[in-house]
Amino acid sequence: MTTNPADRLRPLRQTRQIREFTEEPVEKEALDAIADVARWSGSSSNNQPWRFIVVTDEAVLRRLAAIGLPQTRSLQTATAAIAIVLPADDGHEVGHAYDEGRAAERILIAAHMLDLGAGIGWILSGIRPAVGEILGLPADRMIRTIVALGHPSAGARQPKAPPGKARLPREETIFHERWPTD
Repeated sequence: MTTNPADRLRPLRQTRQIREFTEEPVEKEALDAIADVARWSGSSSNNQPWRFIVVTDEAVLRRLAAIGLPQTRSLQTATAAIAIVLPADDGHEVGHAYDEGRAAERILIAAHMLDLGAGIGWILSGIRPAVGEILGLPADRMIRTIVALGHPSAGARQPKAPPGKARLPREETIFHERWPTD
């Protein structure tokens, strides 16, 4: 194992959104492990506001994909998904959004570590009631994020940008001690 910090952290830099999957199903053991990683995500004051619904029913995945396009396009080919369920309108929306983001990113990283793909699907406010109905949510809960999961297709594994162009240059994004003064 290398001792170079940048090399050791490379897997985190290689984690990315995957929105196209093969037909091969994700194993139950992998889904359980990913859900547990999400469950162990940190949260504000450790209040753990989220709950998770693991979806593997293809008909349900395709219904969710169809009602939320284009934000839910990754569910068109996903063989599984994890919906992040949050309290609806309890006065902590900003904190819950932060906690939700932490859990979603952990799901992406966990999937990558298992050689799976994951892509975040955004549920717009206008379709949240329909999504809640499909997944049987009580009125005091809502879903804003569904993470599609599956085995990445060959096309999805291809780089989306030429080498060295996927991110802004380091000197434009990371500053030391204070904001630069030109």
